[in-house]
Amino acid sequence: MISTREWGLAGGPDGSGKLAARAWAPTEGEPTWLAVLVHGYGEHLGRYEQVAQDLCAAGAVVYGADHRGHGRSSGDRVLIDDYAGVVEDVHRVVTQARTAYRSLPLVLVGHSMGGLIATRYAQVYPGSAQALVLSGPVLGRWTALEEIAAAEEIPDAPIDPSTLSRDPAVGEAYVADELVWHGPFKRPTVNALLTELERGNTAGSLGSLPLLWVHGHEDRLVPVTDTKAGIEAVAGEDVTVRIFPGARHEVFNETNRDEVLAEVVRFARRFSL
Repeated sequence: MISTREWGLAGGPDGSGKLAARAWAPTEGEPTWLAVLVHGYGEHLGRYEQVAQDLCAAGAVVYGADHRGHGRSSGDRVLIDDYAGVVEDVHRVVTQARTAYRSLPLVLVGHSMGGLIATRYAQVYPGSAQALVLSGPVLGRWTALEEIAAAEEIPDAPIDPSTLSRDPAVGEAYVADELVWHGPFKRPTVNALLTELERGNTAGSLGSLPLLWVHGHEDRLVPVTDTKAGIEAVAGEDVTVRIFPGARHEVFNETNRDEVLAEVVRFARRFSL
């Protein structure tokens, strides 16, 4: 059995807002590792319920929060002026988790934009995490974002739900989810994302931090070729790469999700107590 707890955590600009935080923990036995989930652009942590449960079943206690301006957290919708602040919000979540689980090894799990944020957290707070898992991460460059930035007017074009997964139910649930942002990018957010990408590219190697990169080969939202340059810029001494044939952007929601999660668990168990 798994217990779930939700609360409001101080966050956002100057800590003046509220982050919708959540934790999952096994009700029997002691967890052997700590996972902190970092979700992607426009979505929210609630979309990771099954991922969290699977990780708990594999011995983890799982924490995370909706980013500022996302999901149930406060702030103007998807408006982020500086992603350094979002990195600080993740630090608030980690600090909260550490009040209860001081000694467990920490595995950061970041998807898409969350992959960039998790990577930047590892760069800004070296030694805080024992491992990093990146799923379809926005790293290196994001060609689609560069095209949006160059446009005189940002197009109001929602994400094509068919690009998320080969399972049509995933796209249908995404479209129906009222906590997902279905509107256009906002110019300050675009500029802030491009700035944070450059920060990540120039901040240097992750050194000895173990890294697992998982990506769908047929990812049209964040192409493997875009991410590859970013992985090469940050990769340290211990890198594992799994590119899944046929898979699209959300490999944790793909038709072969069990295979993907098994890869994550196998990697994380290298560091469990």
